[in-house]
Amino acid sequence: MPEKKGQKKSAVNSKGRRKTVQSKKIKPGHRLLGMISERDVHVSSWRIFRIMGEFVAGYEFLRHYKLAASIFGSARCQPSSRTYKEARKLGKMLAEAGFAVITGGGPGVMEAANRGAYEAGGKSVGINIQLPLEQRINPYVKESIAFNYFFVRKLMLSYASEVYIFFPGGFGTLDEFFEMITLIQTKKSHPVPVILVDKKYWQPLLKWIDKVVYSKYNAIDKKDMDIYYLADDADEAFSLVKSMLTNSNGKSKKK
Repeated sequence: MPEKKGQKKSAVNSKGRRKTVQSKKIKPGHRLLGMISERDVHVSSWRIFRIMGEFVAGYEFLRHYKLAASIFGSARCQPSSRTYKEARKLGKMLAEAGFAVITGGGPGVMEAANRGAYEAGGKSVGINIQLPLEQRINPYVKESIAFNYFFVRKLMLSYASEVYIFFPGGFGTLDEFFEMITLIQTKKSHPVPVILVDKKYWQPLLKWIDKVVYSKYNAIDKKDMDIYYLADDADEAFSLVKSMLTNSNGKSKKK
């Protein structure tokens, strides 16, 4: 039935309930124009060189760290939370083992991991983003580099380390996790350990990947689920890291 003029459109949400759809127009080329257009057309050409410069600076910065661990997680968790405490503990353990601890340089899990590395006297590194009003970087970062472009920062975080550790987080954390395992699955990245910390948080997602993505839809191979490992806390995650450092001939068993 045709909609009446001025009638609000609706759609069904994830719980099967109807929700109002905000009026948004789809414009051809809108995102591309928004990315490259400038008041002065010559500025757009120079932007390419700025992007190239950020890539070069980023790779040069990361070359200083021969052994590094990248830690991801929610920017919203508080120091009193279990997640914060475990990330801080793991950051300390990794730093004491000789790892540079690399995060996005922000608050929450990132701050906790940097704090642990800082307190251990290790290398506490932040790869953060330049914002219009402020450059939000936590006080425990000792060495840092800031990028103007989110996609350059994201690429640097994806190629920064020998091990990638994910604590509970929101869309950003999940995005980084799925991008990392996709890069490994498609062989665009060398196989590197990916460790998920906190079974209560991650097991529902991993069960969905197993039962729905793999078993029901056959959208991935069974071996793709061997890309990542599951640990419940900092101690278990660190044990996995240690076993991978000392056992180059085989994989640690997934928990």
